[in-house]
Amino acid sequence: MKFFIFTIFFFLFSLSAFSQTEIRGSMGIDFVSSPSLTNYLNQTYASGQLNTFNSAIIFSLEADRFLKENYQLGFEISYLINSFNFNQDFNTYNLSYNIIMPAILNYYVIQGKGYEFKFGGGIGIPFVIADEKMIGIDYSTKYKSTGFGVILRTDGNTVLSEDIYVNIGADLKYELTGKPKNGDQHIVNKATGEEVNFNSFSAGIHLGITYRF
Repeated sequence: MKFFIFTIFFFLFSLSAFSQTEIRGSMGIDFVSSPSLTNYLNQTYASGQLNTFNSAIIFSLEADRFLKENYQLGFEISYLINSFNFNQDFNTYNLSYNIIMPAILNYYVIQGKGYEFKFGGGIGIPFVIADEKMIGIDYSTKYKSTGFGVILRTDGNTVLSEDIYVNIGADLKYELTGKPKNGDQHIVNKATGEEVNFNSFSAGIHLGITYRF
């Protein structure tokens, strides 16, 4: 954690000390496999309806700094949104969760006239906030956890105007988010007796705009 915070401060200092910085904002779709969570929902509420991979919306904001001609150091904050709804008797069960993940990234960059390709990856700290509700009986409980994540990414930028690029990219992510809890209370899969974790593997694509200055 201390190394992570130190790297962020170093990165922010480098932004003010040098030129050739890129800012990217994007929106995308992640296809997420979270076995423990999926088993819990299938065995308790979904009656086996859920597939291995389920889609989630993700937003991200990233700043990248050229430290060498073909090397960038980047810092990203992403925000993933996902939810599930199932009817049970006369009530509606809802589980929604968000993952906020700051991450440090390293890229090898290939540049040409009007285009740029980036290949790399990094590590992050996912913060999970989950809200489990039973609508109809006024039940709601929030759970939280913190974990560790790894990202592999490829990005492409195509020039739109002098300093603005259209961005398209693809990610592979593995997140050990742990077992969200509320105090000492966990989400428990009653079919197996196991505490539910949100650990996941995901593949995603994103579209956005990159500004270079």
